[in-house]
Amino acid sequence: MTNPPYPLRSVTDDEFAPWARMIADTYGTDRSGEELADQRGATDLERTIAAFDGCLPVAGASVYSRVLTVPGGVMPVAGVASVGVAPTHRRRGILTSMMRRQLTDLHESGREPIAVLRPSEAGIYGRYGYGPATLGNRLRCDRRALRFRPSTDFGNGTIRLSAATEAGPVIEKVYDQARAATVGWPDRQDSHWRVRLADRPHTRGSATALRFAVHQDSDGRATGYALYRHRSVPDALCGSTGVVQVEELAALSRQAYAALWRFLAGIDLTTWIEYEGAVDEPLPHLLAEPRAIHSTLVDRLWVRLVDVDRALTGRRYAVPLDVVLDVEDAFCPWNTGRHRLRAEGESVSCEPTTAPADLRMTAAELGVAFLGGTTLATLAATGLVEELRPGTLPLASAAFRGEREPWYPGGWAFPLY
Repeated sequence: MTNPPYPLRSVTDDEFAPWARMIADTYGTDRSGEELADQRGATDLERTIAAFDGCLPVAGASVYSRVLTVPGGVMPVAGVASVGVAPTHRRRGILTSMMRRQLTDLHESGREPIAVLRPSEAGIYGRYGYGPATLGNRLRCDRRALRFRPSTDFGNGTIRLSAATEAGPVIEKVYDQARAATVGWPDRQDSHWRVRLADRPHTRGSATALRFAVHQDSDGRATGYALYRHRSVPDALCGSTGVVQVEELAALSRQAYAALWRFLAGIDLTTWIEYEGAVDEPLPHLLAEPRAIHSTLVDRLWVRLVDVDRALTGRRYAVPLDVVLDVEDAFCPWNTGRHRLRAEGESVSCEPTTAPADLRMTAAELGVAFLGGTTLATLAATGLVEELRPGTLPLASAAFRGEREPWYPGGWAFPLY
């Protein structure tokens, strides 16, 4: 048996910097010494692989251990990031070999039953069994038309602009509370926050430094925040117009949410506010003129069920369910077969079965529906899910559905941060 032309192995500490710079180059970016140090602090080298041409790293990928909020709870997930192949070595099967290595290692080790990533190109990862499980809603708001309905409850809290060093610990606590109730939000440990809040001048483009607006309720408890920047863009008269670029917003109450948006809408010398939120973002329903907001949907977090049975037992379901799923999975063949999923309240089981199947789909469709967004019924309308026993599709579709649309918080300083 001949050796593979580009062997895969873990990256050593001495190889990390050239490996990370090679990955950054595939995305058309640079990595400063400070950025490399932050990235190294967040990276588990044992879960970081590279393909080598001789001693030169020419491709790589990392797994970051994360915890993700799913319907009814939280689950450990393998956050896949820093995936890249040098332009000199593309179209040689290296990406496929790395994806296969990652998923096989996860399966054989019995670690995280789910892998998640945010792809740079949407067409790449479907062939590896990933499916788009969350959408981002890019909002472009005409600030001058953002008039709130008279009945809007802003509460009696206050908003204060804080320095990064003062705001950091506060917003970390708010985020941790908000993520527990928001499907699609991951945990952030110290190393993740360090990268997320890094605000180096060369990464800002034409925007200003990050601003930190913190909302406090009447007893002084922090209940929300907005991270934003200012920037100017050319207008139709060869001048410029001001934009408030909201990087992230989290609120623990509807009053804090409304107050933060009233604050942003009140920033002078601004024509547009840009923000990426949820598909069912509440903001339009607070406005007297909802058409002040223009929205565009974009795919965000993609989910891959590494082990179907373990993954499906890790979440909860909206209605009682007893259904046999016939799953096809060419890339991870251990998932191929029939699985009986039974769920009632906190009791959930999923086991291999020889019983007749009720629904047929691939593992990618399960990834799409896993977080409770896109429904199995929607996928069936495209032919991606097939109902084999009449009447099972509506029930299963309702069971997988979440209370609200899942979404991943915007403002990616680094993938999966």
